Amino acid sequence: MNAEIIAVGSELLLGQIANTNGQYISKQLASVGVDVYSHTVVGDNEDRLFKTISEGFARADLLILTGGLGPTKDDLTKDTVAKFCERKLVYDQEALDHIEAYFKRHNRTMTPNNKKQAYVIEGAHVLANRHGMAPGMVVQLANEKRIVLLPGPPSEMKPMFEKELLPFLLGANDQASITSRVLHFFGIGESQLETDLEDIIENQQNPTIAPLASDGEVKLRLTVKHTDENEIKRLLDETESVIMDRVGDYLYGYDETTLVKEVSRYLDEQGLTVACAESFTGGLFASELVSLPGASSILTGSITAYTEEAKTALLGVSQKTLQDHGVVSEACAAEMAQGIQERLQTDVAISFTGVAGPEKQGDLEPGTVVIGIVFPQQPVRTIPLSLSGGRNAVRMRAVKYGFFYLLDELKRRNGSK
Repeated sequence: MNAEIIAVGSELLLGQIANTNGQYISKQLASVGVDVYSHTVVGDNEDRLFKTISEGFARADLLILTGGLGPTKDDLTKDTVAKFCERKLVYDQEALDHIEAYFKRHNRTMTPNNKKQAYVIEGAHVLANRHGMAPGMVVQLANEKRIVLLPGPPSEMKPMFEKELLPFLLGANDQASITSRVLHFFGIGESQLETDLEDIIENQQNPTIAPLASDGEVKLRLTVKHTDENEIKRLLDETESVIMDRVGDYLYGYDETTLVKEVSRYLDEQGLTVACAESFTGGLFASELVSLPGASSILTGSITAYTEEAKTALLGVSQKTLQDHGVVSEACAAEMAQGIQERLQTDVAISFTGVAGPEKQGDLEPGTVVIGIVFPQQPVRTIPLSLSGGRNAVRMRAVKYGFFYLLDELKRRNGSK
């Protein structure tokens, strides 16, 4: 099944509100293996909306519209879809009872135009709105295609999608369970991962495989539908095993985790503390760590030493190292890591030095980065990187790579890699 999402409302085109509904629906559909091929935003104009519906219907099996179900004259979605489907609008007493009850609960007077919201498209499956007034609906057409109408306010749309629409679309009556497993990868681009797994993705059936790019990372959502829990696990495990054979070196976690959470967990399990010496990252690594509850048990401290003088005074980087190798070098990164490890008496230390840009630093291009990592009684590991992007993108990517390589070392120490 492939889907298209149409957001209705001139306020979206004017930039008065953001189209967060489209993002939410896409994410939810991807989790159950439904591909979204297109997003469209159209204003409150019947002719343009009719044309948009017609074009979307020609491309997609499932057309989802949000907004335009209210009581005012510019709420045209329901009327336009009814016209497109060549069906009447019919009065739904249950919907009207719900609307009247809504006004009573909120001690408000119901105006006559609110009765408009109690009309539904003839033959549609009505979706109850338990957080607002306008009901949603699913129109099933003869060619197995469906048009879905959802309210615009996210506070109404999201619970309706989760509690009413999704079970209906998935056929809740067949007792099959929908289970997803999300694999998190870092250090491999979305295009490379999809190339490496192209044949698996193209031949997907059950489980389905949905690649999802996010903040410099790549995720794969495996979704399986089955009535037997053991079979669900077997299907997910088998698919994951095939994927791991090809790109397993880049996997770092599952489901709702992040690189920061994984590093924090491994440090805690191994009873280790960490400190960071940061230059061009300006404290970003430490900031990411302290965003987690309980960071005080693993983070000893952080020093941001931006200038050469600060690196020498605060971290003990030698003048000879700076003169012979430069501030952005493996030698400097190593001494930064060793310096903060000694000064803060921490188990693990990590350092960051680099050129964020936008200008070159001497002969060094923007994106030239070196990370240093040192564990107790071990030599410093230095990792040179060449990162792309603007100034802040380079800084954030460097920090993510720091977490990734630190996690790699922690896993080796733990014997899990």
